[in-house]
Amino acid sequence: MSSMSTALNETFSLSGMTCMGCVGRVQKALTPFADHVDVALSPQQAVFTGRHGTLADLQTALQGTHYTIDSLSSASVLPTEPVSLAKELVLTAETPVPWLSTYRPLLLLIGYLLAGSVLVQIGHGTVSATETMRYFMAGFFLAFSFFKLLDIPAFADAYAGYDLLAARWRGWGKVYPFVELGLGVAYLTHWQPLWTHSLTIAVMGFSAIGVIRAVSNGQKIRCACLGAVFNLPMSTVTIVEDLGMVAMAVGMLWAGV
Repeated sequence: MSSMSTALNETFSLSGMTCMGCVGRVQKALTPFADHVDVALSPQQAVFTGRHGTLADLQTALQGTHYTIDSLSSASVLPTEPVSLAKELVLTAETPVPWLSTYRPLLLLIGYLLAGSVLVQIGHGTVSATETMRYFMAGFFLAFSFFKLLDIPAFADAYAGYDLLAARWRGWGKVYPFVELGLGVAYLTHWQPLWTHSLTIAVMGFSAIGVIRAVSNGQKIRCACLGAVFNLPMSTVTIVEDLGMVAMAVGMLWAGV
């Protein structure tokens, strides 16, 4: 009887990754320490085959980044022979998450902002469509910049996965949260409406180009709209979000408010 060749597969937990760009960077850093390394985004882990580096070596390889490899979560000896296609599908299939559950944080935030935009006007005794849009856009930019500012490097990595400018200049991903913060303050204080609306159209319109490109190409990446706090997938929801802001800015610019 021929003996089946075996190899030691070891799984380590990772943290700090937000997109496939992060996966590529981590895999490149860890590859010298094993015969083969598979890095996954969900769950965040690295599976080593024939590891020949210590845990300290792996941690040193990621030093200076916001990625961490902390502990050995499991170890097993697995056959190197190919697994049958049917069995592989069973092992790797993921249970689909309902759409409402996936986007619940985003929908709740938008609901809160819309309700707040109306309520603040009721307190002033009048409600108008243009003022509702202005307050909503102020809250939108302030809230979304807040989540991005919680972890700017992680947002910059995720944003570089689909934004055309951030992919070429990572600094744009670090500046972008402050641009949103500035727009939020501008809408809240009604500062220079012409410039504020124009900048919104330029920033959100350009961002939408990258989103549309990613969705059209079927890229399975993480949306960075709420920073690295929530794991929201890139989809048509993100397109509607960006183009919706452009449409409101155009409408307010057209109305001269």
